[in-house]
Amino acid sequence: MDIGALLGLEQLTWGMLILIVVAAFSAGWMDAVVGGGGLLQLPALLLIPGMTPIQALATNKFASVFGTATSSVTYYRRAKPDIRTALPMAGIALAGSFGGAAVATILPPAAFKPIIVVALLAVALFTAFRPKMGAATQLRFQGRKHHIMAGAAGLAIGFYDGMIGPGTGTFLVISLVALLGYDFLQASAKAKIVNFATNLGALLLFIPHGSVLWLLGGILAVANIAGSYLGSRMAIARGTGFIRNVFLVVVIGLVGKLGFDVWNENIAPALALLG
Repeated sequence: MDIGALLGLEQLTWGMLILIVVAAFSAGWMDAVVGGGGLLQLPALLLIPGMTPIQALATNKFASVFGTATSSVTYYRRAKPDIRTALPMAGIALAGSFGGAAVATILPPAAFKPIIVVALLAVALFTAFRPKMGAATQLRFQGRKHHIMAGAAGLAIGFYDGMIGPGTGTFLVISLVALLGYDFLQASAKAKIVNFATNLGALLLFIPHGSVLWLLGGILAVANIAGSYLGSRMAIARGTGFIRNVFLVVVIGLVGKLGFDVWNENIAPALALLG
């Protein structure tokens, strides 16, 4: 069977498909624990010859929406997150994600990557040097101010997710921990609900745009669901300390990946011109 012809990607081989499915499973696991699964799944999709960046982003969102739905339900059943914060934040993030996806169709994501690298590096250092941060829930705001801050974070991170994507769950977790004062387990539980909304918001634009590769997305969705279920169960069982350690590893990985992209897309060409 010619898998490439079946999926509408002539140069896709069985070996490449297996690699992408493994990446989707791993991405689902990572997203369920602390976010950042796009660091694996999106670059894997971009390895397919003939796939455009918008197709990769849209198909990644299609698969991810099933994974985040799975982990959201699992966390809700076992960790009992406060949906009075999570649901309004998710609604605002959905709108932000739709806007970000619209921008992604006209502006190159490379223009924003240097800012994101600096932000992630600051997050990594802040988390590493604050070992007690996120160990227990100590809310920093109450009442309306709490919901305003949650909404503002949801809007900004939702916009980022629609436009670029990788690291969205990571940004959500750190905002819920450092800005709002949740522990890592509760932050991760709420982040999944919001991340589901941001994936859905981007899809609302990408589907009419005709960018989703449905058959490939369906295969990756199954792998994403399996990884998300395993990851959320493991995070709930092992608790806040485990999530914090995985969080730091993922942030460092994101800094490395996006930093490499910035070098290749911005710094190296500039040095070549000067030389």
